[in-house]
Amino acid sequence: MAKKAGKGFILVCLQLLLCFSQINWIRAKGEDGSDDEIKGMFVFGSSLVDNGNNNYLENSTAKADFLPYGIDFPKGPSGRFTNGKNVIDLLGEMLKLPCLIPPFSDPSTKGSKVVHGVNFASGASGILDDTGFLAGQVISLNQQIRNFETVTLPEVKNQLGVNRRENRKATKKYMFIMGTGGNDYLFNYFARKGEYNVSLETFTANLTTSLSLQLKKLYRLGARKFVLMSIYPLGCSPMLNAMRKDGCIEVMNQAAILFNDGLKSIIDAAKSDMPTSNLVLVNSYNIVTDIIQNPSSKGFKDANNPCCEVVPLTQLAGNGVSCKKGGRICMDRSAHVFFDGLHPTEKVNVEIATKAFSSDLKTEVYPINVNQLAQL
Repeated sequence: MAKKAGKGFILVCLQLLLCFSQINWIRAKGEDGSDDEIKGMFVFGSSLVDNGNNNYLENSTAKADFLPYGIDFPKGPSGRFTNGKNVIDLLGEMLKLPCLIPPFSDPSTKGSKVVHGVNFASGASGILDDTGFLAGQVISLNQQIRNFETVTLPEVKNQLGVNRRENRKATKKYMFIMGTGGNDYLFNYFARKGEYNVSLETFTANLTTSLSLQLKKLYRLGARKFVLMSIYPLGCSPMLNAMRKDGCIEVMNQAAILFNDGLKSIIDAAKSDMPTSNLVLVNSYNIVTDIIQNPSSKGFKDANNPCCEVVPLTQLAGNGVSCKKGGRICMDRSAHVFFDGLHPTEKVNVEIATKAFSSDLKTEVYPINVNQLAQL
């Protein structure tokens, strides 16, 4: 037992040494930033990209800091809404970042820990400030961007030795990942249908306009390399199983398609709206739809049911999304598309991240992939 503990301590020390040596290497590069390496990622959005921010929100019901979440993650339950790694973890590995991206809300996320990026995402949040009201306390996208501007950006400049007024110099080697929008439909527009007097098309237009303004705010703060994650086929998620008989709920999938089309329009308009920026759209909708329609082609066996036990909407205190604490769990997670009522398994995340990084199909990534973005 002592030998195992000793080996574990040595491994942790080596990982810390790698992180700090990478930080010193960045400083040694000087102010010209002449290398082509991506230094890190700043992540904004909801539970699909959340690395644990909601763990620190006392009044939030949208948490994943308990088993069976994280059952296959090296550190166990961490606040990631899946059984193992999420898309952010996997993209970080592909970009050869030396450390996992830490959550902003963790009190230890400061100093040298911010050099490789920070994750601001919050489960159940959305583009609109009032999205997430069903989960109690969440961090809205507007607040996430304020957290970056007022806390993290000055810290990054300090760590890199960059003048406080030179945002662009501090952020030029970072990717800005945006994964949000689905909750604005599931837990806002459709959940409050009686309160909205606008069509789905009008709501979507307002939503994408808001997101465009938020991206422009990040652009003014120095962001130049953006990755926009499309939203999934919402109508096919297991949380809606009780509401559908055959197939998926098409009106919800149509909402996702409308929104994703809006993301593409944002990218096309960026040439004039945000000069010198480069944006990539990862079409998770198409990637996940292909898996759902033909699961066996990717080695999946179940594309309809959650892997973990979920308390359904029809039962008291059930939200149809979250895994039940201490509840049942499937033995073969790699056979399932969905881990809980809404979020995919690590295996699906691997599919998305791999295609995001290296696909040449415009139906999966547009106009280029993440690897190509990294080299610009």
